Amino acid sequence: MNKINYVLGIDIGGSHITAAVIDMQQRNILKKSFTRERVDSHGATQQIIKTWADNIKAAYKKVDQEIGCLGIAMPGPFDYENGISYIAGNDKYAAFYGLNVKEMLASELQISSDQILLSNDASCFLAGEVFAGEARNYANLIGITLGTGLGSAVCAEGKITDANLWCAPFLDGIAEDYLSTRWFLKRYYELSGLNILNVRELTLLYDESPTVRKVFTEFSQNLGLFLKGFQQDNAAEAIIIGGNIANASSRFIPGVIKYLQSQGINCPIHISELNEDAALVGAAGCWAKENKEAAEKI
Repeated sequence: MNKINYVLGIDIGGSHITAAVIDMQQRNILKKSFTRERVDSHGATQQIIKTWADNIKAAYKKVDQEIGCLGIAMPGPFDYENGISYIAGNDKYAAFYGLNVKEMLASELQISSDQILLSNDASCFLAGEVFAGEARNYANLIGITLGTGLGSAVCAEGKITDANLWCAPFLDGIAEDYLSTRWFLKRYYELSGLNILNVRELTLLYDESPTVRKVFTEFSQNLGLFLKGFQQDNAAEAIIIGGNIANASSRFIPGVIKYLQSQGINCPIHISELNEDAALVGAAGCWAKENKEAAEKI
């Protein structure tokens, strides 16, 4: 194996890191290399960097490969080219603000920072879906990831860009206030006086709890309103949804579809089947784009 034919795709979320080696010729994941670890995104920088580095080393070790090129899907706001984090105020990785994450990770792994490419996580998700998932049959579409934060991306005639709508004005705040895990936890507490760990726990209570059903109904209304504007602004042929909250899609997507249809929007909504694999493939695919652009300059 070598770094030209194989790239490590990495997906960094608010509570986890997932890594896998991607065969760049076959454009698929070496499943044996798949490695996932929990991350304390509220921890100290060195603690987080060490967790990431240990995960990366473990993935390479599983396929007996030396560390080569890394493609990392990372939440924003972030200076992806230079590797500097500007994440603040959204309950994750606050300790990295203003720091060069690329240099820190390269140092921990004892590699050159030139071996690391960072990209927006939502863009990587949509890039992976366009290549090998639910989006491959469309030229113009939008994608969102629902989880610890809100990711959004646009594909227009094959070109994928970060829509950066997490901080867009929405209702009485910004979009991420209403379309993320913390909204579910906050709203459930407001209605019940009880704390709950995650959306998965809420999903398990859905059938027996009218309060939980109310929470999901409100979420579907929020998401429908958000997607209405997003779809209309981009004339999207389809909508792709991923992220951990998408695992509970049966609880809220019917309401979203009903609302959009009432607004004259009938484009299909696809729930990602690749899910995290999409971000991994899309992140690694940044190296294919990098190599192509370099060749064009010669």
